[in-house]
Amino acid sequence: MKKYILSIASLIIISVIALSFKKKKDPATERPNILFAIMDDVTYQHIGAYGCKWVKTPNFDRIAKDGLLFKNAYTPNAKCSPSRSCIITGRNSWQLEEAGNHWSYFPAKFISFAEVLAQNGYEVGYTGKGVAPVVAKNEDGSPRETLVKVFNQIKTTPPTAQISNVDYAANFDAFLGTTGNKPFFFWYGGLEPHREYEFNSGVSKGGKKLTDIPNADIYPFWPKTDSVRNDLLDYAFEIEYFDKHLGRMLKMLEDKGQLHNTLIVVTSDNGMPFPRVKGQAYEYANHLPLAMMWADGIAHKGRKIEDFISFIDFAPTFLDLARVPADHNRMKPITGNSFASIFSSDKEKVSEKRNFVLLGKERHDVGRPKDAGYPIRAIVQENYLFIKNFEPDRWPAGNPETGYLNVDGGPTKTACLNTVYATNNDFNYWLWSFGKRSAEELYDIKKDPACLNNLASDPSQQKKSAQMRSKLLSLLKDQGDPRVFGKGSQFDQYPYADKRGVNFYDRYMAKDPTLSWGWVNDTDFQDISKIERAKKARNK
Repeated sequence: MKKYILSIASLIIISVIALSFKKKKDPATERPNILFAIMDDVTYQHIGAYGCKWVKTPNFDRIAKDGLLFKNAYTPNAKCSPSRSCIITGRNSWQLEEAGNHWSYFPAKFISFAEVLAQNGYEVGYTGKGVAPVVAKNEDGSPRETLVKVFNQIKTTPPTAQISNVDYAANFDAFLGTTGNKPFFFWYGGLEPHREYEFNSGVSKGGKKLTDIPNADIYPFWPKTDSVRNDLLDYAFEIEYFDKHLGRMLKMLEDKGQLHNTLIVVTSDNGMPFPRVKGQAYEYANHLPLAMMWADGIAHKGRKIEDFISFIDFAPTFLDLARVPADHNRMKPITGNSFASIFSSDKEKVSEKRNFVLLGKERHDVGRPKDAGYPIRAIVQENYLFIKNFEPDRWPAGNPETGYLNVDGGPTKTACLNTVYATNNDFNYWLWSFGKRSAEELYDIKKDPACLNNLASDPSQQKKSAQMRSKLLSLLKDQGDPRVFGKGSQFDQYPYADKRGVNFYDRYMAKDPTLSWGWVNDTDFQDISKIERAKKARNK
């Protein structure tokens, strides 16, 4: 009888243990880990999963194949710090006060979703580039990490001096050693392929050839020269470096048995650091790569998602998956919307409401008089992009005499700048990247993804422009955008956090010997009077 009772007791214990084990593995009850991997300056077309042949990204491609590939992912602001600020707050950059600018002071009142996760049972950390470049402090003035804890201690010898010496994967491994049984959020912020590059590294160290890039893959607003091809291959080499560290991280998760319940998100903060892309508001500037893999949570893998995703949607999605109660979230009201329903769906177009995103910018890099920005608001809806330039008399990429500071220096920039005095159609290469623009722009991005044919003045497109303008301004008013309430000048009055560049224009014109400009070349500075003379000569 005792044996019988013991046997029943044993069966009960075994059943309880089995049920407990099952519960731990049930994605409906177990909060996922999250690995958020973000490249620094990559346009969506330059990833293997999107069809690119001259950039090899096997680990991104694996994530897309075994998870989801998003075809319409956009940052609201195509510059590093405002884009990243949108990610962590779930708010558009025009809703973030000075954090809507580049090189800003991050307001203490804006709490990041990473901080909220840390307050709700997650282990949180990052390696490489976090939310930068910003200066973040707590209300008492003490230094603040919006991503909680940095893991940059472990170094490596990179293949070029321009690539970061932070061993991203090794630092991720060190972070995993601190998590215990807690779920984790980790931000892998590669500093690649941000400029500058070692010239010819794509060929000499990446084993690439100039002929690898077909003419069709060189955007029509750049000349098809060997220097441009070399520049693109150097960019490709650094994307591949990021992808290799991503692969090492996937292997670590596999070895530790944690890959199945880790949501892996891979994207970029803004488009490539080339003329007419990064820092602008065109298709290639804001349209970014995005893939996600989660074995336990994605019901139908291999889908190519048509829904439009904005970077402000990441925060509510992560908080949704982490099941953070509303009363445990101290963030300012989130504008974005969770897309968690996409994971359980079997469709490629999940929500008909997800057919647009808003874009915009204020001050990025300085270089205009009084450190003024170039304010833009825009909307992408289905196949069209509508742009409103609020100050079309300003130079969109920065003033010529101060080197067009909102375009990083490099061979492609130089190639475009050198056409400024051309008397033939080559002049367009300068005009497309550096010339002034109309107050409104409209592009059919399906037919014209390079955004070269402005349809805003086309009589047949007036209805489309009016519809998109009305929707854009209505949404901006709903979001409290100071720019549409006549208070946009406040964005130019916020202090520039990099003291080295404050009041750049006046200091440069006064020949201030303490001024430096490490992100552009000395040859990028152009004489505006010569540009005007060349313009008059062409118009004769």
